[in-house]
Parts: sequence; structure tokens; C-alpha cells
Amino acid sequence: YAEVSIGFEKVEDLDAALPSTYFRRLPLPWEAAFLAGKCFLDYRRKGGLKRSPLPDFYIGAHAEVSGMALLTRDASRYHTYFPALRIIAPA
Repeated sequence: YAEVSIGFEKVEDLDAALPSTYFRRLPLPWEAAFLAGKCFLDYRRKGGLKRSPLPDFYIGAHAEVSGMALLTRDASRYHTYFPALRIIAPA
């Protein structure tokens, strides 16, 4: 939602473009927050430089623990940290 929002002037316009009938908006489960932290720790141990968890870790963890597929153009990052996640990547 945040990444797409930069193309819109008003939240109402974004909500019209991403209707809730097609896109679910769910709270982040605690399990997902825990998994995001573990994946972020793995990222840091592999030499990642960011000091706080990247949004991608929350997004990937949320999709994985909720049993959802993830549509992304950055399939390699998600596959690295969430190998069980079903990824849909446009060609």
C-alpha cells in the first residue's frame, strides 16, 4: 500500500484503485512479526547493512504465515528469506 501510494494525491484515489473487494488489508499477526525479526537477523548475519527490519521482511512474513501468495517484482529477495512462500513474479 505504501509503495503504491506515491502515485496518488489522495488516499481516496488510492483506495478506489485498490478496492477492498480485490485486495485484503489485514493486521500483522504476531507470528509474522516474529518471523520478520528472525529473517532480518539472518539478513544482518549475511552482511546486510540496514539497522532496522526492512518492510519486505514484514510483508514476506505476513504472507507466509497467512498462507497467501505474494505478487512482487523482487522475487529473489523474498525467495532467499522466505523459501516456503508462494511467489508470483511478473516477467
